Amino acid sequence: MTGTSPKISFRGVHHVFDVAGNPFTALDEVDLDIADGEFVTVVGPSGCGKSTLMNVAAGLLEPSGGEVLVDGGRVRGPSPQRGVIFQQYALFPWMSVRENVEFGLKIARMGKAERRARAERFIELVGLTDFADALPKTLSGGMKQRCAIARAYAVDPAVLLMDEPFGALDALTRVRLQDSLLDAWTRERRTVLFITHDVDEAVYLANRVIVMAARPGRVHRIIDVDLPYPRTEEIRLSPEFAEIRNQVWHSVHHQPSAPEAAPR
Repeated sequence: MTGTSPKISFRGVHHVFDVAGNPFTALDEVDLDIADGEFVTVVGPSGCGKSTLMNVAAGLLEPSGGEVLVDGGRVRGPSPQRGVIFQQYALFPWMSVRENVEFGLKIARMGKAERRARAERFIELVGLTDFADALPKTLSGGMKQRCAIARAYAVDPAVLLMDEPFGALDALTRVRLQDSLLDAWTRERRTVLFITHDVDEAVYLANRVIVMAARPGRVHRIIDVDLPYPRTEEIRLSPEFAEIRNQVWHSVHHQPSAPEAAPR
């Protein structure tokens, strides 16, 4: 983080779910700042509140306490300035790739010519130009996710929130999409909050890795990833990468146990 104002700020974020009539603390007093243009990944054990954290940032969930600020303004609901990409592709099956990418722009009443030009730009960015007229049912899982990324980028969000977007993909496709995402991020420099359960993915993508602790969900450790971009196979296989990966792995899998916090 630099001395400039953060793009995203979590301030004492606390959230309690009702589970079969019993309170469950998913997040407990989370404080975190993310800089403009920063790529931050979040990892942690099952039940650490990773998805809850993202849903609060997206405005899809009102926290029980605390607040999330984007550009200094409190998040009070969903906004086109915060693009959200889930593990499920959520594409309209009756629409082509181009129509899916244009959808948000159409809702925003952008003119047809400008809408088409903008969609084409982001379809090219994710490498789907040859499939612009294809329906989702004809695409592979990786291509569907690239389409979802293009659709999110097209509406020009300041922030991208991604919840395990590559989790359902095979290993090779996953690596290719990581590189595709980083290529787009390098050119566009959106602020990215990326949730993952994969330690290697977390390190490969990020400027910083946020390690969460579970029950209650809280920030356990923040690890800087001092590796150059563009990230390459050589970097992935380097001793420096292995050292950071081991730090993250140990922080995720060898945490001291903590008692469940009382709901507030």
